[in-house]
Amino acid sequence: MNTVKAHIDDRAKTMGDACFLISPEINSELSFGDLQKGVAQIETLLTKLGVNKGDKVAFLMTNGLWTTTLFLGAMYSARVVVPLNAVCGSDQLSYVIDHCDAKVIFVEDDLLEKYKTVFDVLPNDIKVINACRDKGPVWPIDKIVDSNKTNNTDIKPENDALLIYTSGTTGRPKGVLLTHKSVIAGGMNTVLSHQLTTKDRALCILQLYHINGEMVTVMGPLVSGSSVVMPNKFSITDFWSLIDQWQCSWFSVVPTIIAYLLEQAERLKDPICLSSDRPRLRFGRSASAPLSPEMHRQFEQQFAISIIETMGLSETAAQILSNPMPPAIAKYGSPGIAFGNEVMIIDEQGNEQKTCLSGELMIRGDNVMKEYYKNPETTASTLRADGWLHTGDLAYVDEDGYYFITGRLKEIIIKGGENIAPREIDEALYQHSAVLEAAAFAMPDRHFGQEVFACVSLKPGANCTAQELRDLCIEKLGKFKSPKTITFMDELPKGPSGKIQRLKLSEAATASA
Repeated sequence: MNTVKAHIDDRAKTMGDACFLISPEINSELSFGDLQKGVAQIETLLTKLGVNKGDKVAFLMTNGLWTTTLFLGAMYSARVVVPLNAVCGSDQLSYVIDHCDAKVIFVEDDLLEKYKTVFDVLPNDIKVINACRDKGPVWPIDKIVDSNKTNNTDIKPENDALLIYTSGTTGRPKGVLLTHKSVIAGGMNTVLSHQLTTKDRALCILQLYHINGEMVTVMGPLVSGSSVVMPNKFSITDFWSLIDQWQCSWFSVVPTIIAYLLEQAERLKDPICLSSDRPRLRFGRSASAPLSPEMHRQFEQQFAISIIETMGLSETAAQILSNPMPPAIAKYGSPGIAFGNEVMIIDEQGNEQKTCLSGELMIRGDNVMKEYYKNPETTASTLRADGWLHTGDLAYVDEDGYYFITGRLKEIIIKGGENIAPREIDEALYQHSAVLEAAAFAMPDRHFGQEVFACVSLKPGANCTAQELRDLCIEKLGKFKSPKTITFMDELPKGPSGKIQRLKLSEAATASA
């Protein structure tokens, strides 16, 4: 069963009345049988809209019952689903929409208004459908949809399923194209590492435009035949009450959320938050950015819950490494061992590195992407002919087979689990007429893991303030990607070739703080 369709059909046949998804805001449960009916409706809807098999179906929506059905339904019906990031800047969103070749985009009201400048200039051949995350299109769907219609499309494991965009070192997002085999493997790797069974229930608070939310807490429950609670968005106030009310057995978060929960517990001293009397709650899962050992220990001591640190990439349908489940050994500071894929460390010559020696982390398995969409050069430099994927991460493996990440070959900033290319910020800063040189870089941050900083030198005689530059970045990129702090320098440090040395900029920012 290496396709989304095969899994949904099998679950509907063998456990149709079992719960798959709970939408707490509308107090609604979706069974596997209802899921099959829902994705069949999506099939008919897309056909009526003139979206053919293999076409791209994009959505700009927050989490909900219908959002999840659309996400799965597009793949179920042999289309390719394209989740659009709801917190990116207008420039990036415009680029992704143009690059992905979407035939139709489903958009929520508030996001349609937020990105009005983007949607006002879209080509006429892209259909924009206003939709509600829990109820679907705002116009009567029943008038054009035959809910009894079944999908007889023959979908193969190597068919395209998901196109998700991730930031690259060039500053332009890269479209990661994953097949049905890849997304099923992504879900299966989660099942294997966390020992999920039909009795488990996940809490999904990460958005479905993020590979973590998509693969770990949607595909994981689908593959394992378990269930997921999916609120519209993360709320620190509702986090523990959702776990208690719906009897969740696990949750998936990023280190930023762990920091928020710790601060909440310290601030409120709330017995509900501090209670460890949750017999069904087996573990929490942290991914998308490194979790500091100090914070890891503090959370487990505070809440008496095991946190399983993991690591994943968009290019690998999320998880590649995970610490094993208790009572097996977990190592603080390590994203764990390999589950479901092969991992090795190579030296600069491409040879496999010895134990405890640092090199580049390489991945091979069914979960690895097919290609970067419409980007053969980058695909060729990232994905070897023998199936091994260059991650760009520097790592070593210890004597017990646990991997430790020591740095990055690439200069990506990882803020709250989201990849941000420094050049994106550079290019925004360069749009100010007073800027001579600009370079963004990462600084450690308790909440986000890393925060965006930038250094700038001005043209002789020119003047501007840091707030002017930050406002420009917010306009171009959105608040999330904009620098928290901008430091002015007479000249930015450069290497022999004249390239700005980003690693030295953090020292300058620290010295001026």
